[in-house]
Amino acid sequence: MNINRCPNSIGIHYLIVILLVALVPYRALALESSLELPANASALKYGNGWKCDQGYREVNKRCIAIKTPANAYLTHKSYGQGWECKWGYRELDKSCVAINVPQHGYLTDSSSGPSWKCERGYRAVGKECVAIKVPANGYLSDSSYGPSWKCERGYRAVGKECAAIKVPANGYLTDSSYGPSWQCERGYRAVGKECVAIKVPANGYLTDSLYGPGWKCDRGYIEKRDLCFAVEMPAEAHLDYTGTNWVCNRPYQVKQDKCVLP
Repeated sequence: MNINRCPNSIGIHYLIVILLVALVPYRALALESSLELPANASALKYGNGWKCDQGYREVNKRCIAIKTPANAYLTHKSYGQGWECKWGYRELDKSCVAINVPQHGYLTDSSSGPSWKCERGYRAVGKECVAIKVPANGYLSDSSYGPSWKCERGYRAVGKECAAIKVPANGYLTDSSYGPSWQCERGYRAVGKECVAIKVPANGYLTDSLYGPGWKCDRGYIEKRDLCFAVEMPAEAHLDYTGTNWVCNRPYQVKQDKCVLP
């Protein structure tokens, strides 16, 4: 009986020895990893390796505390210096200094960090917010360019003042930012600073065109020397589509200003 059991006992012991030998490298590796983990660091949840704890950053395989100046906070970013200045402060020589906001100014965000702008009605002059001087008959505009004010309707900017626009008789104000800011009423045309009546000849009518004489001849009349003359047509002719010339009736053809049969 003892002879039969001996081989089984030897086999079990042999398997145990093999398992122990196989576990030795893993134990050694785990021990090595624990020995390599620097202070203020934590092992990664997945894979091998480690990372520095919050408030520390890796320098030469060590975790060094991030020094934050007064009025700064940790960014928890793996790049950069690891801290930024609080709202109302800006970085200067690795420190955070308060932003001096002038009277009538307010803090704002810009691409280069927190800064300031002036309230409506004021503009930045150096490090101050100076009141915008709006002339009489003017009002504040929202434009950040120019004087920051505009003139009321009926006035135009002349230097730092709003001067009244002189509208001639038979004229009216326009909203144009170019030209004299006024136009003449229908039937009148600007000549210098005045609105002069358009003289429409007999058999003519007013047009709305800003160019030309301001009038056209009725159909069947043609303009000559500022007058409207009747179109002279030969027999067997009729006015063309322009109304200022003629064509022969079919089957007549033009020959020496007459309409003749071919």
